[in-house]
Parts: sequence; C-alpha cells; structure tokens
Amino acid sequence: MESFEDLGLRPELVEALSAEGVEVPTAFQRDAIPVIRRGNNLVGAAGPGAGTLVAYGTALLDRLEAGGPTPSALIVAPTAQMARELAESMAQLAQSTGHSVAALESPWALPDRADFLFGAAGALVSAIKEGRLSLEHVQALVVDGAGASLEPENIDKLLEFAPAEAQRIVLSLPLTTDVERLISKRMPKTVHVPPRAVDDKPSDDGPDRGVLGYTVASTNKAEDLLHLVSGALAEDFRHVLVFFRSEDGAADMGDYLTLRGFVAGAPGDTSVPVWLAVDPIPGREAALQLDGGGSAVLALSFDVPGDMDVLDRRHGGGLGGMILALTREVPHLRQSAFAAGYRLKPEAPRGEDLHDAVASLRERLVRAVEDEDLGPYFLMLEPLMERFSAPELAAASLALLQGRDQAPGAPSAVAAATAAAGGGELVRLFVSVGSRDDIGPGDLLGSLAGESGVDGSQFGRIEIRDTFSLVEVEKSVAEKVIKAVNGITIRGRSTRVDYDRGGRATRQTGPPRGRKSPRGD
Repeated sequence: MESFEDLGLRPELVEALSAEGVEVPTAFQRDAIPVIRRGNNLVGAAGPGAGTLVAYGTALLDRLEAGGPTPSALIVAPTAQMARELAESMAQLAQSTGHSVAALESPWALPDRADFLFGAAGALVSAIKEGRLSLEHVQALVVDGAGASLEPENIDKLLEFAPAEAQRIVLSLPLTTDVERLISKRMPKTVHVPPRAVDDKPSDDGPDRGVLGYTVASTNKAEDLLHLVSGALAEDFRHVLVFFRSEDGAADMGDYLTLRGFVAGAPGDTSVPVWLAVDPIPGREAALQLDGGGSAVLALSFDVPGDMDVLDRRHGGGLGGMILALTREVPHLRQSAFAAGYRLKPEAPRGEDLHDAVASLRERLVRAVEDEDLGPYFLMLEPLMERFSAPELAAASLALLQGRDQAPGAPSAVAAATAAAGGGELVRLFVSVGSRDDIGPGDLLGSLAGESGVDGSQFGRIEIRDTFSLVEVEKSVAEKVIKAVNGITIRGRSTRVDYDRGGRATRQTGPPRGRKSPRGD
C-alpha cells in the first residue's frame, strides 16, 4: 500500500502526518500530490472528506521555500470561517517545515507576511484593491471549494491577478458550470484529478453491493455517535464496530464513550460492547466472524471514508452499516459510494424529542407542497441548482423557515430538542497542567470528572496547551469542579483550577480533544 513517503514528500512532513495518525494517503492524495509537487496546474473533482487540504498542503509545503517574499501561496476558501479553520490545520503541518501561516479577517499576527495566506475571495480582493496585499510573489494559488463559493466574480479576479507563471489549483465537487467556465478561461493547460472521462454519464452496468445508511451529523458529532451506539445496543446488536481515520481519533472517542458507560475495546473482544478500528480489514473480519455473518454487529464510520476503497474495506463483504457525515462531506460520500457500487440511504436522527420535532416539520412541508403555488420559487432557485443539490437547498430553506418562525431569542423546535439533549450553558476553566506534563484530554477529563463527581457528559471541549489546559464545563457544576480539583495533584504536579478570563464558551462540535488534527478535507 502506497505511503506518503512513497509520494516523495519530505521526511519531516511524513513524520508530522504520522504523528497525527495520518499514514495512508487517500486516492485523491495519491494522484494529486505528485502533480502539485511538480508545479503543474490542477483541477480536482474532490471536496471535504477526500483529504484535499493534506493533498495541496503537503505538496506546497514540500515545493515552496519558507521565509521568502510573501505570500508565496494564496488559498481561497468559500467563507472567512472556513479560511480560518483551514489555516489552523495547515499551521500544524507547517510547524514541521518552518513555513508561516495566517488567515485574513482572523486574529493572526502579520497576515501579509505569511508564507501561506488563507481568506475568502471577497476579503482577498478588497485587501488587494486597498493596497494591503500584493500577489507579486505568489507562486501557487489554490481555490478550495470553488463550487461552494458565492463569489465566482472575485475568484475570477484572483486567478487573473496572480502572476502568469504561478501554479493554479482549483478544487470543486461538483464541477459546476461557473467553475468549468473559470477553468476554461484562466487555466487552459491543466491536469484533472481524477482524469476526465470521455463519457461522464452514470452507468447502470456497475456492481451493486447493496445499501449503506448515512446520517448527517449535527453540531455535536460525538453525541450523534453516542445515540447511534445506544440505540443499536438497545436493539438486537451485541456489538457496535466504529471505524476511525486515525489512532488519536479512536483513542479520544474511546475515552468519551467509556466515560458515558459504553466500554470500548479492540475488534473481536466479546467482553466489551463497542469495538474501535482504524485498520478496516481486521475490524470487518472480526464482525463477520461473529455469529457467522456479522448480523450481531453494527458497523459505523465515524469519519467519512477517504475514498471508495476505504469505504468498501470498512463496509463490504455483506457487513453494511452506517456512516456519519458532515453536511459538507455528503457530495464526497455520494461520489465514493457510487464508484464503489453502493446505494446510500439517509437515516433519520435518533431521539424521541428530536424525532417529534422533525415529524412536525415534515408535515408542514407536505402541506406546503400540496397547497402552495411553488412556481415563483422554482424560478428563484433555478440558478442555485447548478451549485447545490435539491436536498441541500431544501435543508437550507428549512433552516431559514425555522429561524423566521421563532420569536427573537427563542430556539427553534429542532434546536430546542438538540439543546435539551446537549446540556446547558458552558463556561471555560483554566487548569494549570498541559502537554509538558504528559497529559492528554482523556486523562484530564478522567481526573476532573473523577475528583468532582461531575458526569463526563457535562464537560465540553478540552484544549491541551503546552503548560496549561482550557476545559469547557456546564456552568451549573463549574464551582463544584473548581472546589474539588483545585490543589490536587495531577501527573505529580499540584494543580490550579479557576475560571478562564475568556468567559463564556459554546458547546463543542465534537468529542473532547486536545490538539486539532489536520483536516481530511
């Protein structure tokens, strides 16, 4: 199996990826990294879930020198928030090579002097026009998520402003008409990954390997997994097999599930209800061997498979199962499932309160379809149909409907149900131990919960820094945690716990974790 080292990347980059549990490249990374390292233009029909950031990030870190005239690489994201998130992930990789990273419209030091600069198209164009940014020294321009951007005109300007000799990389799934037009106009010579098919119409002659369920994750993916595990074990399943992209992710979620009473272990361990797997083949074989066919095991993918091969290795052989996907990962999941010969079936969210709220909204939608004149709305949505699927537009319309129907400050029916399941307001605590004390998020959570008697579900995000940590906990029990833990010894060090000066916190969007791994986008 090909590794990142086989792709010719610097040893320090390979080590940085390995330290985060990223060791086997996805199909897109295997094809794209050599092309980008050679300095060729590239159009990638790929999106979040395929490993796009690691693909262009590692290749450009390998190819471009650090410390030269800046910026040497410009990365255009669909939104300012996405630019910040991508920059944070890139910064972790860049530590191994000495490159500097920043994002516009975010609190980054000296963004105009960064080797790699991220930003939304509109903000970047404004910075250029105001003289705050020059593309004179740009050697590579990346448009990440071109099809999701609402600023095709600004993307066009950036492709035009970049030096003629600069490498251009455009990623989009799907390749919309607007994106195809930009490519034809600004990138006449380019490599397509995957290669363009002569006839790109879907074929009915491919394999049919059955149905896979999937559910779109909420703002708290860890809680979603918890509901799925709980529901499966309450039914006829004896074990739940959960696949992860990395060892770190599996370990963190294993701690999280165990603290909630669902003991986790290795695939094949019949003494524990939850099996955690990173290598898909042994996990799948253990499930299929149990009761001769795997009917007693539900297979779940916590991370969307990076490509069709990983998807098939996890869920093939008749095992089936379900996949948790973020909204932005659904196009990639559809593409991978189709290529591997699986039919996707969306599954409803779990939880009675949430189910009742969703059922009510569905009834209202049915009445609207039957009773309203929808003609004008079809005309309004038609320009968006090239960029977004019908389910995506319907979901966005539903979100707007929910917001419109509520009084100011009142939560929507779905939001209220989710909040009821997710807990109360969080505050952030300062804890005077960090990574230098050889402590991880699971260790810290165990100490805080164990000493205070507070349930692990009442804690939120755990951020491990070098000499201290920041821990989110429900406001109602924060004083209890401070009084119980302040002054105790953790890892041989007397610990100080107090409110962090940052004040309020928001409920986490994933399991408790310390460092943020490079995105698989």
